[in-house]
Amino acid sequence: MKILAMAASNSSTSINHRIILHAADLITGGLIPDAEVQVLDLNDFEMPIYSSDREAAGGVPEPAQRFYELIGEADAIVLSFAEHNGSYSAAYKNLYDWTSRVDMQVFQDTPLVIFATSPGGRGGSGVLQAALSTMPFFGGDVRASLSIPSFHSNFDVDAGVISDEALAAEFHAALQTLAPA
Repeated sequence: MKILAMAASNSSTSINHRIILHAADLITGGLIPDAEVQVLDLNDFEMPIYSSDREAAGGVPEPAQRFYELIGEADAIVLSFAEHNGSYSAAYKNLYDWTSRVDMQVFQDTPLVIFATSPGGRGGSGVLQAALSTMPFFGGDVRASLSIPSFHSNFDVDAGVISDEALAAEFHAALQTLAPA
């Protein structure tokens, strides 16, 4: 089973990237037997800001096409969203916008687990709700979602794990929804 994992943040100190690395460690550590995880870096898909004029002049950039192809090759996807002013990060939104020009069904009915975290008590719940409300229209088969509030209180950075037992259990259960039946 091939799983793509990505933080929807382009920050070099992304806490959502730490969540993704934790998910990848759990999955490859036996949570989903025989799974292979490819962790993507949003910075590898940097493109000009989407506009219909740019698309008309030059078509869809190669990074958006490559991202679409990677999704098509995956059996499942794990995303963790950074929340910028209640919505997606500009870098992720731009990739999403360009990729939707390859095919509106960006996620190609691939099973997804989506997370969000932030330093605050809402844990990126605004961006998580935005993703949950739109993903079905773009071919997203969301199997589970979880907001992880107060990242610095609920994540042990040194150990690279969720330290709150209840949240850790919810995190494991969310990931397990991707396991083959």
